[in-house]
Amino acid sequence: MSISENGYKHVVPKKFEVVDEKNLLPHIHMIVSLLKRWLLGTHQGAVQEMHLQAYLDEYVFRFNRRKSANRGPLFYRLLESAMHVPPTTQDEFLRHKG
Repeated sequence: MSISENGYKHVVPKKFEVVDEKNLLPHIHMIVSLLKRWLLGTHQGAVQEMHLQAYLDEYVFRFNRRKSANRGPLFYRLLESAMHVPPTTQDEFLRHKG
């Protein structure tokens, strides 16, 4: 059963309305453009396919925190969270590595 069959109406905010094909996914195009610029600037074109997921993970991490006002406490909170989790042995890690 679709959403419209359940009585819901899909509303597109004005800033996301598709005016022409160039405006189809404006935010996606911006992010891809920034990603390409970051890869060329940071890694100077030495991007290897086998590490692509790691590059993308780092980019997403940086992109999501680009406007964060309190970046300093992030590491502190990470350590604080790690103290509340029991340690993982090497055997457990290798068993769940998949």
